[in-house]
Amino acid sequence: MAPSIRTRATASPLFVPAKSDRRTSRTARAHLATARDQARHTVRPGTRPTHSGVDPELRATYAAAGRPGPASARGGSINLPTHRMTTATASGAYPFLAEGGLGAQGIYVGRDVHAEAAFCYDPFALYGRLDGFTNPNILLAGVIGMGKSAVAKSLAVRAVAFGYRIYVPCDPKGEWTVVARELGGHTIALGPGLPGRLNPLDAPARPSGIREEDWRNEVRKRRLLLLGSLAKTVLRRELHPMEHTALDVALDEVVERAEAHGSTPLLGQIAHVLGSPEQLDAANGEPYGRLGNAAEDLAHALRRMVHGDLAGMFDGESTVAFDPSTPILSIDLSRLGGAGDDTALVLAMTCASAWMESALADPSGGRRWVIYDEAWRVMRHVALLERMQSQWKLSRGLGIANMMVIHRLSDLLTAGDAGSRGRALAEGLLTDCSTRIIYRQEADQLATAASLLGLSGVEAQAVSALTKGRGLWKVAGRSFITQHLLHPWERDLFDTDARMHA
Repeated sequence: MAPSIRTRATASPLFVPAKSDRRTSRTARAHLATARDQARHTVRPGTRPTHSGVDPELRATYAAAGRPGPASARGGSINLPTHRMTTATASGAYPFLAEGGLGAQGIYVGRDVHAEAAFCYDPFALYGRLDGFTNPNILLAGVIGMGKSAVAKSLAVRAVAFGYRIYVPCDPKGEWTVVARELGGHTIALGPGLPGRLNPLDAPARPSGIREEDWRNEVRKRRLLLLGSLAKTVLRRELHPMEHTALDVALDEVVERAEAHGSTPLLGQIAHVLGSPEQLDAANGEPYGRLGNAAEDLAHALRRMVHGDLAGMFDGESTVAFDPSTPILSIDLSRLGGAGDDTALVLAMTCASAWMESALADPSGGRRWVIYDEAWRVMRHVALLERMQSQWKLSRGLGIANMMVIHRLSDLLTAGDAGSRGRALAEGLLTDCSTRIIYRQEADQLATAASLLGLSGVEAQAVSALTKGRGLWKVAGRSFITQHLLHPWERDLFDTDARMHA
């Protein structure tokens, strides 16, 4: 039985003026004697009844090896009066312990460690309902082996049950292929010698409610953006004004010929026009040699897509049509980028994402998730970051939740030096993510993570001590420590360490 706090009634000598008469002094002494007598006979508070075992009301909040000292509240020896406060005030006084949660609506993720309750999440359900939740985009970061990939795939699999569709425009490791197969989806494998081909210049069907002329302009803008991204990635620089003009002229020339024959323009045709100075100058009405000479670097840059290491993947008609009804579609690029040079992988991802994004342009296509796995590999390429930023900005209008998966928060800093265009784009992607899921970070990464995410000291300490499957979820400024729970079927399906156990 825990001891209770004892109270004492105390009495002190009463103040008696020095010139008081004897009668006043006797009265004061009588009052003092009465006060002492009352203090001596004060009824002590009753003790708590004895129970067999630990009193449930006094069960320790912390484990026996928890916080030391008299302020730890272990043993239940402190009997404090009841105090009421709002959850907003309590969450500030007791971080993590008094969080009200996000509600029961959405995808079941696991268990809120501190609230000891189920944790559910749905970016589409939270948008417009949670203060500060301005977009459905998600950043997921964590070191290898802590369950980062498992939570991404688990969210995708469970989102399908809610009627959402999943698209993975770049799968550098081929890990999503088995997930797509089990869910009845499709995977397009691209690589040298494989039969799969995608034409990134494909024009999707015109969405309802958009005029024909407006849609033609939109398709032309998307194609020019793609061609510019490919050229900048290969040349590793911004394009010159005349090079932009050359792309415009070459695209219009190829599209005009393709429409006359009822076909679709191809990258190879664009590269051919750029490599033919006479043809390019004639199409623009320029004197011979002016525009054609300026487009010489462009022609060689796009030639790589046709005759270089990416030949046979994007230089022909698409061998597969985009099926918007499939529950999940992934593009397997695991046969690229294995030699340490990510340029081929980035070019392939640019073409694949352009092909997929054009098919996602219909705002009436329902709510969808687009997952950029291993996004850290593309942080050094400004052209692709620009495409991702455009996709991030359009997420609300298109009904798309973008998820960017990286290893460390410092990966965002590899996009360029402070003040550079690449760094600004990378940090902009982070800003446009209302949800940040942080799995364990190494000690030398805590300062960067705390700076980029605005973590408090308690949150930074928690990130460094997270165990496998446990992450810090920051949703519109609210923080949760969540233990991701896997179904046995999911655990077998998502096992990325199978080779380590063989």
